[in-house]
Amino acid sequence: MERILGLDIGDKYIGIAVSDGLGITAQGYRTYKRGTRQADLTFFNDVIVQFNIHTIVAGLPKDMNGTERTQARKTQNYCNFLAKRLNCSVVYIDERLTTKASENVLIEGGVHRKDRKKYIDTLSAQLILQMYLDQINDKA
Repeated sequence: MERILGLDIGDKYIGIAVSDGLGITAQGYRTYKRGTRQADLTFFNDVIVQFNIHTIVAGLPKDMNGTERTQARKTQNYCNFLAKRLNCSVVYIDERLTTKASENVLIEGGVHRKDRKKYIDTLSAQLILQMYLDQINDKA
């Protein structure tokens, strides 16, 4: 079964989530520390093969007024790079407030401040992917 890959792309780290086989729920997979473009390509190729991915959902960072800035262009450039080389389609979803929501979940879960960074990117990717899954499942 095809699964969907969710990404929260930062300059140093990428949070990764994967949908279940039915496309209903998103599960956090891991946080990946970015390397060279070739190292990133090798890593994501392995993930795509492992989970039979054809679609990538990436959080698109916007200002609170909806304006796309430099980080949004960086995200789009990176995703275009992955999509072309890994033969996947990319869908962008507004990621405003996902990092804050992730932090709140971790606080409510009792995760200490020093440990939150380990989980926040993966949890943000999970929230991004879940928002997308909820949207497509509401239309069905």
